[in-house]
Formats: sequence, C-alpha cells, structure tokens
Amino acid sequence: MVSGLWADDVIETSGDASARSYPVPADEALRLRDLQRHQLLDRPGDHHFDRIVKLASAIFQVPIALISLVDKDRQWFLSREGLKVSETPREVAFCAHTIATDDVLVVPDASRDERFSSNPLVVADPGIRFYAGAPLRSSEGHNLGTLCVIDKKPREFSPEQKQQLRMLAEVVMREIEWRRDATLCPVTGLSNRGALFSVGQREMEQARSADEPMALICLDIDNFRQINNRWGHPAGDQVLLDFSHLCKRFVREQDFIARLGDEEFVILLIGQSGESALEIAESIRDATGRMSGVFSHSGYHLHISGGVSALAHDDTSFGDLVGRAEQALELAKTNGRNQIATLFRV
Repeated sequence: MVSGLWADDVIETSGDASARSYPVPADEALRLRDLQRHQLLDRPGDHHFDRIVKLASAIFQVPIALISLVDKDRQWFLSREGLKVSETPREVAFCAHTIATDDVLVVPDASRDERFSSNPLVVADPGIRFYAGAPLRSSEGHNLGTLCVIDKKPREFSPEQKQQLRMLAEVVMREIEWRRDATLCPVTGLSNRGALFSVGQREMEQARSADEPMALICLDIDNFRQINNRWGHPAGDQVLLDFSHLCKRFVREQDFIARLGDEEFVILLIGQSGESALEIAESIRDATGRMSGVFSHSGYHLHISGGVSALAHDDTSFGDLVGRAEQALELAKTNGRNQIATLFRV
C-alpha cells in the first residue's frame, strides 16, 4: 500500500524489491559509495540549498522543486519546495530514472508515459504530471541525485529551459563539492582524520555484513623534518603533494586515502586482504625511493615506513584497525625505518 503523500514524512510502498521499476546505473556500487562519502544524507535543512530550490520553483513556475539524492533503496530530499515528505522509495522515484542518464530527463505528461503512468505519485496524491530533472554529477563522475521541478499539470519544456535547469544543477553540485573541499587537507587535497573514521566505520560495517575483507596501510615519510630544514617548507609541501599523488596510483576508486598527521598517510583498502595490502605497501615504498623532487640532484633519497593490518573478527570499531596498523608502523620505525611491518589478528 502507498501511504498518503501529505500525511507522513516518508512514503512507504510494498512489493517485490527484485522486480525493479527503474534502471540501475552501470556504476551503481561506486556511485553509492561516492554518495555516502559526500556525507549529505539525513542532514538537517540548509538555507543555501533551500534558496536554490525556491529559485528553481520561481524560474520554471512550478509548485514543486527538489534536490533529490538517490540512495540504495530511497530518494532523500536534501532540500524541497512545495513538498512535505523527506524521502520516497526509490521504486517510485522519477529521479531514479534521471541518474541513469547524463542528460536532463523531461516527462511532459506522466499519465501518458508508460514508465510512470501507473506510478502511485501519478495516480494518487500529489498527481504528478510534468517532471524535469537534471543529474547532479560529482567530480568523480557519478550521478548522486538530481535537481528536479514538478507540476501537477502537463506542460512542455523548451531547450532553453533544459539548459537553465542544467546550469542550476551545476550550481547545486558546486555548492556540494565546496563543502566537501572545505574539509580536505589544503596541501594534498586528501581527506582528514574525521572523514577517515566516518568512512572507515561505515565501510567496516558493510564489510562485516557482506563477509568481505578490508585492510589498512599506515605510511610515514621518514625524517621528513630534514626536508623542511634543508629545502624549506614549500619544498616539504611539494613532497607531501607528490607522495599523495604517488599513493593514488596504487589504489582503486573505492579505496580511501587520508592524511592522518604531518607526514602520516592512511590507505583504506576495500575488499582487500592483509596480504594484498602488504604487497601494495611494499610497491609504494619501492616507488617512493625512486621519486624525484627538489632533492633529486643532492644525493638524498626519500624513504617511508609503513604498518599494515586487516579487519579482524573481534574488532569492535574502526579505531581498533587503525590502532593496530599504527602499532605496526611504530614497529617499522623502531626497527630502522624504510620498511613495512605487519600486525594481523585472526
């Protein structure tokens, strides 16, 4: 059954979840991970986004405008104008169709469109007829959701209006990216400690649910102060940036890199075993020793120490995994640096 749209904060439906009525993007797994890592879902209202949807409603002269984020089984509204609910099931979401394309989706009359004519939001309250949605495409190349406008009567949408909606969607996405960028390290562009623990805890829970492995690498640039003292802090910043770029060469999109301290970096490896993590860490260590930079003609060679661990059955939090990898890192440094140590638990 479908509950009344204006009665509750969430619309609920029943039915076979396997018989999906919407297309699933080819990049779905990475798209959902990208959405989660933007940390937008279930946040309180924000007047910056509210202004954009009010503007969209006024420009296109429609009663409803939404910033919709399409999660695994629902669409959640980051901001809404003319609609009281905060989310709907994905199976009835027009926006679930929009994110499967890179173009603006226009439905002039949903009652005459075979994709939507039997949709509960069309045949019952609020009686949607017109819909236009522009994808919100992240810098990683995934459609996180849409900026959409809705009317209760059929209407046309000109090419000029499509372009206007697309430009407004770009404004929304720029606002989203700016907020995430504000939490990144200004030198390397990597995430900070807070983001690491937030992402790591969620990834740990997902790994446990799917019975999949997860591993962590902690890396520390050996004797980093020598670089700052000899060549200056700008040179040190360049080394940090170059090293972060080097690390990215060895990981996949679903993995996660953060700068944990002054010269300490952490790489979270999704679906990877401790043995695979050790191989990656050794590859990074070897490549680091061959890095060029401000010290290239001085005879100085950059080295790193590292610690590797993997998710254990008795880990109660992501912090347990981080702590174990950092213990392994300290062991590598104590044993003379320029090496990778491991600390695994069954």
